[in-house]
Amino acid sequence: MDPIDLDPKQCRRRQQRLCEKLEQLRIDEAVLTSVENVQYLTGFRPHRLMHAAVGLRVDGYCILSAPNTAPDHVAADDVITFEAQWHATLRQEQPELSVQGLADTLVRRGTGERHRFGVEYSGNAANVLKALKVEGLSEDRTVNLDPVLRTLRRRKAPDEVAMIRQAIACTDAMYERAREVIEPGITELQVFNELQAAAVTIAGEPLTALGNDFQCNSPGGPPRPRAAESGELYILDLGPCYRGYYADNCRTIAVSGQPTEKQQLAWHAINGVLQMVESVVRPGVACRQVYDQAKTMLDDYHPDAFSHHLGHGFGLYPHTAPHLNPHWDDTFEEGDTFTAEPGVYTSELKAGIRLEQNYLVTDSGIERLTHAPLELA
Repeated sequence: MDPIDLDPKQCRRRQQRLCEKLEQLRIDEAVLTSVENVQYLTGFRPHRLMHAAVGLRVDGYCILSAPNTAPDHVAADDVITFEAQWHATLRQEQPELSVQGLADTLVRRGTGERHRFGVEYSGNAANVLKALKVEGLSEDRTVNLDPVLRTLRRRKAPDEVAMIRQAIACTDAMYERAREVIEPGITELQVFNELQAAAVTIAGEPLTALGNDFQCNSPGGPPRPRAAESGELYILDLGPCYRGYYADNCRTIAVSGQPTEKQQLAWHAINGVLQMVESVVRPGVACRQVYDQAKTMLDDYHPDAFSHHLGHGFGLYPHTAPHLNPHWDDTFEEGDTFTAEPGVYTSELKAGIRLEQNYLVTDSGIERLTHAPLELA
C-alpha cells in the first residue's frame, strides 16, 4: 500500500483559514516552528531529529524552511534550506538556523520594522524574534498564535481524517494480534513487541509513537518483564501515530479468555456509557454534560470507580479539545475527532476495565472510526 500524506490542496485551504485569522488580528506575518504546525500548513514533516519552520504572510504567500534539501509535493510558494548536518553529524544549532534563513527571505520580500508578527509562545519564540530583530514579546509587535492554531486544528479536513484512519488501522491489527498471543505466562514486554510488529506491518514504516498502556492487572503503564496470570485483565490503551497523526483507543482482554461474572457486569456498565455517547453527541452539545452523565451511570454501578476524564480530542497531538472533562467547558464542533474512554477500577476486577472508541463529529451526530471488537474474550 502506498504511504498516505496530507494533500497540498487541503494544506493551502488551511493556510487560507489562518490568513483570515491573521487579518482579523492585524498580523502581517506568521512564523511557526512546531513540527505539528509546519506539517499542518505545508504537508512537510521533518525527521524527528531535525527542525523546520514556515512563514505565512497575510496575503497568503508561504515560505518553508527545510533541513538539508527541498522536499517535494509541499504547499509552499518558496522553499529555502539550511544545513541541518555537517558531514552526517546533526547540528544542535538547528532551531536558530531554521528561522534565520526564513527571516532573511522575509526581509528581502519587504518585511519592515513596524510589521506585526504572529508566533508560537510555546515554541521557538526566542530564536524567531531574534531572527526577525524584534525586541521581546509585546502586544505591539507580536501575537501568540498558539490558541488560534489549536482552534483551527480542531476541524479535521478529509486528508487529516485519512491519516487518522490509517493510525486506527494499526490499532485494529494490534488488537487482533493481542487476542492471538495473550495467555497466562506471556510477559508484557513480549506482548508489546508483538503489537509493535503488527502496527509497523500495517503502516509500512516505523511509527512516530506507539501508545501508552501495556500493563496487565494494572490501570496502565509501560510494559514490564512481568508475566500475565489467569483471571487477570489486560488493559491495552494504544496510540500509534502515523506520520504525525495519532489514534487513541483502548480494549481490555481477559488473560484466561474466561472473564468472571463481576468482570462481565463491569464491562456492560462501561459499554452502556459508550452507547450513550453515540446517541447524544452532536455539534453544540456540551462536553461537560456528557461527562456528568457518564459519571452518574458508572457511579450507579460502583461509586467513584470511574476516576479520570471521559475522553478528549486527538489528531496532531494525543490530547486536544474537545475535553470531556469537568475542568473544561468545551462544546462539540463539526470536524472534531475525539475519544470516549469510560473505565472502572476495583481490586475485585483485577485492576479494572477501560474501553475506548474514536469518533468524528459530523454535521448531525458522530461517526465511529474504530472497529476492533470490545469484548473481554
